[in-house]
Amino acid sequence: METGSPQNTGPDRPQGTIEDAGNEPVWIALPPGLLKMRRLLLVVWLGLIALAAGLLPGLLAGPAWAAFALPPLALMVWGWVMTERNWRSWRYAERADDLLISRGVLWREETVVPYGRMQLVEVTSGPVERHFGLASVQLHTAAAATDATIPGLDPAEAERLRDRLTELGEARSAGL
Repeated sequence: METGSPQNTGPDRPQGTIEDAGNEPVWIALPPGLLKMRRLLLVVWLGLIALAAGLLPGLLAGPAWAAFALPPLALMVWGWVMTERNWRSWRYAERADDLLISRGVLWREETVVPYGRMQLVEVTSGPVERHFGLASVQLHTAAAATDATIPGLDPAEAERLRDRLTELGEARSAGL
C-alpha cells in the first residue's frame, strides 16, 4: 500500500482508530461531492463575470470588445483543472493519539491535532453545502495556529468524526 495516496475506508476496514500493521496512517480522501460543488461555484461565478465582461462592452462599444469575455473563460478552464488537483490533495487520518490533516498541491501542509488538545469540535454546513449533502468539521484547540478544518464530508461521517474526536478529546484531557 502506498502511504502517499489517499484511500477511502472500505467495508473490510473498521471505522475506529484507523492504522495498519506498519503503524502508518490510512488516509481517507474527501467525497466527490465537494469537487462537484466547487466546480459548480467556479462555473457560476466566472460565467457571470465572462457574461458581464463580454456582453456589456460588446453591446455598447462593438463586437470586437466582446473579447473581454475570453480571460474569465480561460480562467474557468484553468480553475476546472486546479480545483480537482486541490480536491485530491485533501485527506485525513485518525491515529491512536492524534488526527492528521493533509492538503496542498504545490505547498504541502500537514496538520497534527492531538486529541488531548482539542477544546471544541463542531460540524457546520452552509446552504450550498447542505444542497450538495456536505458538512465541514472544524477543530478548535488552545493554540489558534493548530485549528483545523476538514471540508466537504458526508453529514453522517462528519457527525461520526465529531463524536469520536469529542470522546477521544475528553478521555485524553482527563489527565491534564
